[in-house]
Amino acid sequence: MKAGSFEGLAAAGAGLSGTDPVSVRRRVELMERLLERLFILPGINRPVGLDVVANAIPVVGPLLTSGLGAYIVWEARNLGLSKWQLARMGSNVGFDALLGAIPFIGAIPDFFFRSNSRNLRIIRRHLDRHHSGTAVVEGSVER
Repeated sequence: MKAGSFEGLAAAGAGLSGTDPVSVRRRVELMERLLERLFILPGINRPVGLDVVANAIPVVGPLLTSGLGAYIVWEARNLGLSKWQLARMGSNVGFDALLGAIPFIGAIPDFFFRSNSRNLRIIRRHLDRHHSGTAVVEGSVER
């Protein structure tokens, strides 16, 4: 599924309910995609998501995206990640919230510091190590 594909986003929604590691992985990947890679910015070919776009709305935008980022940390806690990993993830979300709190120009550092992508990598490493059945081969299509 490539960035900018809304059809791919809808297709990824299948199989999101449940507490099993596969469902959690899908939910977290979908949330990260929504927040960090919703569409490609024309001209510079960089993926942009709700995390950057919401900074156009002072106070409310950063609070909304911080809450959605905290949801990813909550899912990680339910997966049994260590306190150290959860602290790292929480600090990523907190730092992102601080950057986003700068009115209007907060989108610029948010464009480069992708806390949700960092947190997804932490979760993927945990899942690949402890739940190897959740691993996804890039480019494969599930039907």
